[in-house]
Amino acid sequence: MEHTPYGYDIINGKAVVNDEMAANIRRTCENYLSGMSFVRAAAAVGLVMSHCGVKQMMLNKRYLGDGFYPAILTKELVDRIEVERIRRAKVLGRERHKRKGILKGKAHTRFSAPKIMLKYDEPIQQTEYAYSLIRNEASE
Repeated sequence: MEHTPYGYDIINGKAVVNDEMAANIRRTCENYLSGMSFVRAAAAVGLVMSHCGVKQMMLNKRYLGDGFYPAILTKELVDRIEVERIRRAKVLGRERHKRKGILKGKAHTRFSAPKIMLKYDEPIQQTEYAYSLIRNEASE
């Protein structure tokens, strides 16, 4: 069973926007866009949350509305938050994209070995022998 996101009440089996909570979510988003950190943006409206908790709340896709949950936030607002989050990450040197020099794409490796005959009675020696016959080839 999934937990009901902050901002909604379930009434007669339907998700209904809790106006007070929804206002807190919207004010938290605006506070963040005005320059506050995630934690301070939430604290300013009385929510005690972790950095990750606030981020997840503001970027929760359910707040855009879906078949069950009515919309609390607009796509434009969520997009502005994500642009600001990325901008701040770059300024702080916290980008999480791949660095130059790291290979992109998939490297395919093929392994092959001839039919392995029993050469040693001792299991470890036989295993070492078998592994020594494995050949690999990397291809792109």
